[in-house]
Amino acid sequence: MTSSCFLHDQGVEIDEHPSKADIDELEELLNEFNFATTGIRDGRELGIFERDDDGRMVAGLYGWTWGGTCEVDMLWLDESLRGSGKGSAMLVAAEEEARARGCTQVLLGSHGFQAPGFYLKHGYELIATVDDYPRGSSDNWFRKPL
Repeated sequence: MTSSCFLHDQGVEIDEHPSKADIDELEELLNEFNFATTGIRDGRELGIFERDDDGRMVAGLYGWTWGGTCEVDMLWLDESLRGSGKGSAMLVAAEEEARARGCTQVLLGSHGFQAPGFYLKHGYELIATVDDYPRGSSDNWFRKPL
């Protein structure tokens, strides 16, 4: 069930549960603006996934490459795979693909309760921190030259 509130005087709709179609449309419009403004149209998604014998996802990495940069948006491993080297293998695979696509750097974010030490171990440099996001933790941004 979608929970929305239409603000008549401002002409905007607030939607707690936006549809995938609305999000995709917004992303497409923003990407087109970015491509047109910069003249750089080499944006491509990057997905690396592993599934168990039942088809259940047990590991995944998602991001994109654009304009010489790879941005890793999500990296997740099932608890049973953490510490197994699978996360390292996925990150290295993403870096190799980024290089093949002509990227010279990788950017990614990690909350303080996630795995910031993992990225430092892999040669990433902490370039920015937003404290108290979420409350009691931090949002950390990392960069690694390729």
